[in-house]
Amino acid sequence: MRTFRVGGAVRDALLGLPVQDQDWVVVGATPEQMIEAGFLPVGKDFPVFLHPETREEYALARTERKTGRGYQGFTVHAAPDVTLEQDLGRRDLTINAIAQAGDGALIDPHGGQRDLRARVLRHVTDAFREDPVRILRVARFAARFSDFTVAPETLELMRAMVEDGEADHLVPERVWQELARGLMEASPSRMFDVLRACGALARVLPEVDRLWGVPQRADYHPEVDTGVHNMMVLDMSARLDAPLPVRFACLTHDLGKGTTPAEMLPKHIGHEQRSAKLLQSVCNRLRVPNDCRELADVVAREHGNIHRSGEFGAAAIVRLLERCDAFRKPQRFDLILLACECDARGRLGLQEQPYPQRARLLRALGVAQQAPTAEIAAQARAEGQEGAAIGERIQKVRASLVEAAGV
Repeated sequence: MRTFRVGGAVRDALLGLPVQDQDWVVVGATPEQMIEAGFLPVGKDFPVFLHPETREEYALARTERKTGRGYQGFTVHAAPDVTLEQDLGRRDLTINAIAQAGDGALIDPHGGQRDLRARVLRHVTDAFREDPVRILRVARFAARFSDFTVAPETLELMRAMVEDGEADHLVPERVWQELARGLMEASPSRMFDVLRACGALARVLPEVDRLWGVPQRADYHPEVDTGVHNMMVLDMSARLDAPLPVRFACLTHDLGKGTTPAEMLPKHIGHEQRSAKLLQSVCNRLRVPNDCRELADVVAREHGNIHRSGEFGAAAIVRLLERCDAFRKPQRFDLILLACECDARGRLGLQEQPYPQRARLLRALGVAQQAPTAEIAAQARAEGQEGAAIGERIQKVRASLVEAAGV
């Protein structure tokens, strides 16, 4: 039994990056021997074990054979006779196919160190084509390692996989998993650049793919192209270190512009409601978590109003706060405003402009929250008012407070 450190831990150490997770491959062992040694079996589809003390993952060396379409169409062979080189040969990229022995020696049969130096993302073997998730992984790595390029032959292979229909068999949960991880990288727009280049974006997120080539008014959007703007907004969310729900909202806030009638261009009247409708379709298809779905929905519907809120009077501001559910969820409202700031600053030449709407609306919320809503409701009921009438009464008091504060 021999144990080797593999994958991202070796790659990141060679790049001088912090190593987050350690993964290990075990050669020459059986599942029974691993269990006897105290390892805890956790793998469903192939033999993976947790170390009894460190809880790090140890996988038996294995090979894979394609038996059907999609991510799960594999037969896995894990046995003592599987070599380390065979295990490394089934991996996705050369930079992830480097192993390290206990004495520090590197085993690199596919030139991973060479590609690390050259800053290239290159597939290991033609077996890459057997797993469509690898298309998403390459795109995600491009977002993480922004100074790496995808090897031309790898991009061509990815394009062939898409044309062969492999991307149509991606499992929604895996699409969301890779998408979410890519959104959280330093240059998330690069993920979508790569997916577009190989044709996969049109298969997994056609609502986003159709934004490129759609013009906007140059006086509002000097970059003109809606797809370009969308990526600038997304990269701004990374620059401002936004959490995942904000980044997803940035990705999806303008989906409706992709369905604007040609005769209406470059204006996009009513795109907010179209965006919200398309967003729900995306969320249902990819099973997007509720926190991302809900925040993105508000941003899609209200980002235009939030941008224009500097022109609003007190009553209109309070109505906007209520539509955003800001009184019940003030922390989420702050994230909504952050997404809108990313939208405003994600424009050519305007990346450094201030966004006073955010501070003003947060101040208005703080003032309006001082309204004694319980007392107002009790007094209204005592006077025989119910339902909507009570809501209107509270709304007026909140607006009067905002107006008095000069917000």
